[in-house]
Amino acid sequence: MNVQAEVSLYPLQTQEIGKTIDSFVDDLGRAGLTVRKGNMSTAPSGDVGTVFGAVSRAFTTIADDGQVVLVLKVSNACLSHGAMEG
Repeated sequence: MNVQAEVSLYPLQTQEIGKTIDSFVDDLGRAGLTVRKGNMSTAPSGDVGTVFGAVSRAFTTIADDGQVVLVLKVSNACLSHGAMEG
């Protein structure tokens, strides 16, 4: 089953939030997901197991380096046009 997620990430107690967010987003892309990065959130899409596995691994990586808040919404009903090609 294919899904699309919306992920908002908030690194805490750091001056370099961009570095943490970029690392997280890069990890999602390396997992083979389609990733659209916006100003306030990131939208990865792909197979449900791949999405959850990639988000879990990426979160673990950044959470090992500091405190973060992750907000995740997932849907199999609202897939963007073209997001699931291939």
